Amino acid sequence: MPLPEAAKTGDFSQNDITKLSFLRLGVYPRFMTELDQFWSRMIESTAQRAQSLGQHDIVDYLRLRAANDAIRSAGITWLFDSVIEIAAEIGRPRPAVTIDRAEPHTFTRGNSSMVGSLLNIRRGVRCLSVEAGWTRTPSDGIMRGGVLAAARLRHFGMSRENADLSLVYANGLPIWHFDNDEGDRRPLRLVDLKGHFQILTGG
Repeated sequence: MPLPEAAKTGDFSQNDITKLSFLRLGVYPRFMTELDQFWSRMIESTAQRAQSLGQHDIVDYLRLRAANDAIRSAGITWLFDSVIEIAAEIGRPRPAVTIDRAEPHTFTRGNSSMVGSLLNIRRGVRCLSVEAGWTRTPSDGIMRGGVLAAARLRHFGMSRENADLSLVYANGLPIWHFDNDEGDRRPLRLVDLKGHFQILTGG
């Protein structure tokens, strides 16, 4: 599933803030998280120091890392925005749906720690959690198999409905895919996300 145009062009603005209005859920902000802003500034500062010391190989690596991190951030933004928009749709006839966001948030994928954000969408006693992130430092581990970012859909009390996602390149574009125990992947579709909301609402 293609990302927004900014993900293709690399034209991302840290200060570009928009808002998604909900009829019943209030207003939810879309923006680069404070964690992502801090990480971006830290990479840029390190790259500038390396440039001043003539360490051009390090500069090239850090510039590439920054570009990949921008794609990762855009991919997670797309995933979270899609989830929020679906929640807004189901929140019209079912006003008891609530959303909260936590960051920074850490979860595991294999032996590595993913650092990013967590969305909790609640309706009654049911909760759909969406967590997404990537490794930030060497102590977090590594991203394996060409994965840019990892995500997980979790249903409280219904672990069999959980799903792991990976942001990987397909046909030159970063696209979210479902992972299974056999290591196979298939692209994530909006209808798949809506299916998880049907589980949430019991529909």
